[in-house]
Amino acid sequence: MLQRETGFQSASSTAVTAGFLPKVYGWMTAGLALTAIAALFTLSSESLMQAIFGNRLVFYGLIFGELGLVIALSAAINRISAAAATGMFLLYSALNGITFAAIFLIYTSSSIASAFFVASGTFGAMSIYGFVTKRDLTGWGSFFFMGLIGIIIASVVNIFLQSEMIYWITSYIGVFVFIGLTAYDTQKIKRIGQAGFSDAGMQRKAAILGALTLYLDFINLFLMLLRVMGNRR
Repeated sequence: MLQRETGFQSASSTAVTAGFLPKVYGWMTAGLALTAIAALFTLSSESLMQAIFGNRLVFYGLIFGELGLVIALSAAINRISAAAATGMFLLYSALNGITFAAIFLIYTSSSIASAFFVASGTFGAMSIYGFVTKRDLTGWGSFFFMGLIGIIIASVVNIFLQSEMIYWITSYIGVFVFIGLTAYDTQKIKRIGQAGFSDAGMQRKAAILGALTLYLDFINLFLMLLRVMGNRR
């Protein structure tokens, strides 16, 4: 999205990737930590919980705000500064944490913890696979993207149908889709790092966009696993 792999000095590619990927995972971890902090802060305030989840306008406003931030960051990444990209990513992570507090109202704490650990292990394994494999995973992208679109459409339709069968089908397919996307996106980010950057600012923005991509993969994998494994209150 920022740069395609157009050739690079083989002697320096390993060093570039070694420096770039820690930044990607570092920012992803920071985003997840901020999401957790925002969720716990929201849960600790009864008035805040009532203001957000007691008013659909506020809740859906936050949801659409998150969606707008993701679209804006992805579309404007080449035009905004590295500081602005970082701020948008962290703001998105915080807003996501506020709405994430809802899962603690729906699922038991033990279910959330179990789904988180399974998601972490699965994400880590597939991310390592995407990094070390010699197989070109480019073809996976369109396949899993079509699966993602299918899940979104089916989920929207199921808002009206309220079909338990559709719910479970989309949940299991969702786990499969985000497992595949984790490996695909990791390889893609690795190649972006190997292609090199014109300056430190471009590298920082690429790291933020890569962190956002993997953050979304992890969060959605976690949510799909929670739907499959979770025990409701």
